[in-house]
Amino acid sequence: MTMKIAVLPGDGIGVEIMAEAVKVLDCLHSGFGLDIETEQGLVGGAGYDTHGKPLPDETLQLAKDADAVMLGAVGGYKWESLDIAVRPEKGLLGLRAELELFANLRPAILYPQLAGASTLKPEVVSGLDLMIVRELTGGIYFGQPRGVRIRDDGQREGFNTLVYSESEIERIGRVAFDIAMKRDRRLCSVDKANVLECTELWREVMESVAKDYPDVELSHMYVDNAAMQLVRAPKQFDVMVTTNMFGDILSDCAAMLTGSIGMLPSASLDANGKGMYEPIHGSAPDIAGQNKANPLATILSVAMMLRYTFDETDVAQRIENAVGAVLDKGIRTVDIWSEGMQEVGTTEMGDAVVAALREAK
Repeated sequence: MTMKIAVLPGDGIGVEIMAEAVKVLDCLHSGFGLDIETEQGLVGGAGYDTHGKPLPDETLQLAKDADAVMLGAVGGYKWESLDIAVRPEKGLLGLRAELELFANLRPAILYPQLAGASTLKPEVVSGLDLMIVRELTGGIYFGQPRGVRIRDDGQREGFNTLVYSESEIERIGRVAFDIAMKRDRRLCSVDKANVLECTELWREVMESVAKDYPDVELSHMYVDNAAMQLVRAPKQFDVMVTTNMFGDILSDCAAMLTGSIGMLPSASLDANGKGMYEPIHGSAPDIAGQNKANPLATILSVAMMLRYTFDETDVAQRIENAVGAVLDKGIRTVDIWSEGMQEVGTTEMGDAVVAALREAK
């Protein structure tokens, strides 16, 4: 089967880290016999500069025709003054909406070699293996009405609408329960049901879905407590499921438990397993073009793509093992470097992973 992959580097360091992911894809094609076809497109600020919109029609069609999408990062200082309707981030949100990618999987896994890189004590984070399942196409980021208006007293006020339908909650709940069934069978649903009616419904629907998964232990936690608990005792969690905005915040919090946001991949899936795969970090324009960015999150996103969209679990594991082997050798980009380690740049790290892949074949 030919794997048709749309490659969208985006902006800032997205161009550099995606180049390393493509090296891995090329290695899999030439050295492991995978039939992989890639085609690149513009998105974000790069799309706006060329086509006047962050999600050009050509890019959207490319993404729709592909079996999976690899995304780098979007945004940067250059485009901050644009109207919000055409800012680079709208390209990312548009892809999620147009491809109906409603389930965002964001693992927080601490490689044992990086236990000392976390800002928390090693005994708190060692062995961390957490999956956050974030609803991605609903909630306050997409709810209507929204905007800025003039009140009767002349003041401007901004407003956004938090809204979820029962079916939206149920489908993300089932994704989370299914993942929990393959892990430790513990699911924590995060809401703010004590003050938000929308998440009161969220909790009710999660309880209803739980009846179909009697082997999964379902618990509930308010989002403020969940943020505290992630820092206090993160290993108490196995799978967490939550709303779009809460998931956005909690997953970045969980990222720092692992030592660097540059280590964490993500998957955004539709109902049929087609996905968009991307690192969870941003475009980091302050280091763009300097060969400093950590490409491992993007490379690990390739592993997630092979696992969740193409069911190539063995090859996915090989990539993850190769990353582990590189870390075992003490090879580090600057964000995860510590005394005694070998500091390398973006391209050198990508080359090291490819070399480890070939050595282990």
